[in-house]
Amino acid sequence: MRIHPLTRGLAVALICTLPALPAMAARFEVQGGVSYMGSPSNGYSTPAAFGEVIFDPNQIGSSNFTWSPDVTAGWIDGRNIPQYNANRYTTRDDIWLVAGGARFHYGPTNAWYQPFFLSFQPAVHTGKTQALSTVYEFVTTVGYQGNHWSLGIRHISNGSIKEPNRGETMVVAGIAF
Repeated sequence: MRIHPLTRGLAVALICTLPALPAMAARFEVQGGVSYMGSPSNGYSTPAAFGEVIFDPNQIGSSNFTWSPDVTAGWIDGRNIPQYNANRYTTRDDIWLVAGGARFHYGPTNAWYQPFFLSFQPAVHTGKTQALSTVYEFVTTVGYQGNHWSLGIRHISNGSIKEPNRGETMVVAGIAF
């Protein structure tokens, strides 16, 4: 498997900064889940794991919206689906990715709905598959952030920049420190 030089550089930078991130971060999460290529009904599921660092929230102006810098590193296991073996992009590559963006919340800290969040992150990754066919992807997560846990739906896709673009959609559950 060939690793893109930019991906390799970002991975090295992340590995070098990982020891310092929890000290600077408000929250560190270890997440696991099941990822589906395309539709969950097709049965093309595989395990996925992520580490996510969410920094202290910042209020957006005088609104009730807050945003937090959000850095994610993760892995999505490859699949062996014979019908794609003859295609340019198979499903066998493991995906290792690094993403960075923002997590948004709405409401005062004591509001029942404030723990719900939406995050957007551009990502770079290794491997190319039927689901993720470019080096650059977009990560969108909708979820709930409890005190020491999280639950979310995450979608990773290239936004139809290039085909094939089946995307990875996953359910992730996390433990927070």
